[in-house]
Amino acid sequence: MSIVNSIRAQIPPIHREGYPFIGTFALVTLILFWLWEPLGWIGVLLTVWCALFFRDPVRTTPVREGLVVSPADGRVSMVAPVVPPAELGLGTEPLMRVSVFMSVFNCHVNRSPVNGRIERIAYRAGKFINAELDKASEHNERNSLVIATAYGRVGVTQIAGLVARRIVSFVREGQEMRTGERFGLIRFGSRLDVYLPKGAMPLVGVGQTAVAGETILADFTTADPGRTYRAD
Repeated sequence: MSIVNSIRAQIPPIHREGYPFIGTFALVTLILFWLWEPLGWIGVLLTVWCALFFRDPVRTTPVREGLVVSPADGRVSMVAPVVPPAELGLGTEPLMRVSVFMSVFNCHVNRSPVNGRIERIAYRAGKFINAELDKASEHNERNSLVIATAYGRVGVTQIAGLVARRIVSFVREGQEMRTGERFGLIRFGSRLDVYLPKGAMPLVGVGQTAVAGETILADFTTADPGRTYRAD
C-alpha cells in the first residue's frame, strides 16, 4: 500500500449531511483569506473541525442477540432510574436510563442500540439548554424512537443541546433496525438517552467513554446483577 493510500485509509468518510456545512465553512475561509490572511487560517481550522464533526467512521458492532450498544459517541453522563418522557408511551414507572453526552468534538452519527422494529417516532419542540444537564431531557427539543425487541420496548431519545439546533432522522415508523445501524444525527453537541425495559441491568458507569455501535450498555441475556466502577 502506498503512503497516499495508507493516509487515505486513516481518514474516516464524511456523512452526506455535512457537505453543505463544510462547503459553507470553506467558502467563508476563502473570503477571510481575501480580507486578511490570519483570519483565513482560523477559517481553515474551523473547516477541518466541521469535517471532523460530520465524520462517519466504520464501526464493528457485536451481533449477539440481547445486547444493547451505545447509540452515540461520548461520555456516559447518567445511569439511573428515571420516568421516561410521556411521548414514548413507556408508562409512568421509572426505567433505567443510560445517557451519553456528545461534545462538539465527538462523531454525531447516531446508531440503533438494539435489533427491533421502530414502533413509534415522537418529536417534541423545546429549548436549547446545556444537554449535559438532567433537565434537558424534559425541556429541550428532542426526537424519540421506541424500538420493539424480543426483550421489551427500548426508548432512544435524541436531545438537542446548547449549540445543537437540528435533529436529523433517517428512519420511519415500522422500519426494522439492526443493532448499530445509523438512524440519525444531531448537529453540534447534544445527548442521547436510552431507556431500558424493566429487569435490564446497565453494564457501564458514569464517566465511561462510549463508542456508538460498539460499546455494550446492557445485556438482556446475562444474570449479571450490575457492576460498580471507580475513576483512577
